[in-house]
This record gives sequence, structure tokens and C-alpha cells, in this order.
Amino acid sequence: MSRTIQLAHSPDADDIFMYYAIKFGWVDTKGYSFENIGLDIETLNVEALRGTYDVSAISFGMYPLIKEEYALLRTAVSFGEGYGPKLIKHKEKRLKRNFKVALSGKYTTNAMLFRIYYPDARPVYMDFLEIEEAVVSGKVDAGVLIHESILDFDESLEVEKEIWDIWVELAGEGLPLPLGGMALRRSLPLNRAINIENILIDGVKVANDRKEELCTKLEADNLVRISDSMLNKYLDMYASDDSVELSDLQLKALDTLYDIGFKHGLWECPVKTEDYLIPKEYSDLRSK
Repeated sequence: MSRTIQLAHSPDADDIFMYYAIKFGWVDTKGYSFENIGLDIETLNVEALRGTYDVSAISFGMYPLIKEEYALLRTAVSFGEGYGPKLIKHKEKRLKRNFKVALSGKYTTNAMLFRIYYPDARPVYMDFLEIEEAVVSGKVDAGVLIHESILDFDESLEVEKEIWDIWVELAGEGLPLPLGGMALRRSLPLNRAINIENILIDGVKVANDRKEELCTKLEADNLVRISDSMLNKYLDMYASDDSVELSDLQLKALDTLYDIGFKHGLWECPVKTEDYLIPKEYSDLRSK
């Protein structure tokens, strides 16, 4: 079996940051080679439904739809803590109950939470880079900004609702907002799956340990869309020590997200996150 692994991720600053320490050769890949594939997150969600890539970034909100084909990885995770995607509109504009809204994709976590909270809104799906202009031009009444777009948008616009606030209303206080993570194809042998997860964990650790050096290289090679203080601010939000490995609190947040989805009829059975992680105890048994 080939030791080349397809690693599909978005071209957003946090994904680039977390995976490029591996691409730059800063991590021991244990004889594996990784083929980086950069696609927007909704395209990755759709491709995950098709089982296209070995390892892929996904929106947490769609994972129950692929849980039989993909294991959820513990690393390269993004959560919001008091922040997240933003619903924006023109200042002074009052949104009707059935307002037309631009969303970054049917399967994104923010779209899941948005549709639950605004069941009468009329979604239009488009590339997240087009959403701000669609709102400015009046093509839609409002739009949900994600990724770097939340840091700087047209002065004619204002925030109508934070997806973070929707999360708190649905989930209660004290839990981070699950946004995105990584999934690995279950057809890969378990020992390889464990190796790959450990390599990715090391990659995120090294990226954080060498953050300044990595950011300088990413900017110099024009691999990220933002730079300087904005890049650092964004990475502090979505690619930090909290991204290295799922914590108990993050697992609880995921279980809560999946419980919300189940109660709203988005999947047929409850989902407990730990049941769908790679069983690390297998490595311990083999070493005895």
C-alpha cells in the first residue's frame, strides 16, 4: 500500500499554519509523504461525503453524516471561545422573518446553527469570499462571514447576530463553539491511522512552537491571504495550543453540538464523539 497520504485542507490561514510545518519538513513523517490539497471548506465537506480524500478538513457540523466512513481526528481542531462567524447586514436595515441570507455552504457548522435559529430565512450558498460583497450590493439581505472575513468588513455593514451567541442560547454557557476539524478514511489500516494522527499532532505542536518563524515563511511565500498583526490575531483565535489535541471540554462541546443536531432531526441517531475517534489503546496493546 502506498505511503503517500492525501491531506486535504482549506487555504485559510489557520489550516495552512497547522499543516505546513509538515510540508516544510519540520516534522518526522515516519516514512509517509503527504500530498497537500487546498480546497474551500464546503468543497471539502462535499468531497468527504463522497469519500474522496484519505485525510480531510471538515466542518464539525457535518461529521455525523460521514461517521461510518471517516474517523474523527483529535488534532488540528478549531473552536471559538467568545467569538466565531458573524451574521452581518447593512446598518439600519431591518431583517424580515424570511430574509435572504448568504451562507458559506450547506454543510458548514455555522450554517447548521444558523438554520436551526432562523428556520424561516432563505439561504443562498456561495464561496465565503463573495459573501461580504453580496450583502454590500444588496444581492442578499444578510450574510454569515467566516474565517478571516470576520476581522475586517465594509464600514457600511454591522453585526446583526454572532453565531457564538446562537451557540450559547442553544448549548448553554461554558462550552467552546465547535467549528472544524479533521477526519481520516476508515479504510486505512488502524496502525497507519494511528501513525498519521500522531504525525499531524506533532505538526500542530511544532507550528505553535515555531509560530513566529512559520508565519514569516508563510507570508514570504505568499501562502496566506492576511499578514502581520491580523494574521497573528487570527491564529490566536483559531490555531493555538487548544488546536493540538481535543480536550475533555471540547469533546463535551462536540457531544452537545451533535445532541442539538439529533434533537432537530439532522441525523437519525445520537452521536457520542469518543465512539468515533481512532482507538489509541491499539498501539499500547501492540507494544506489550
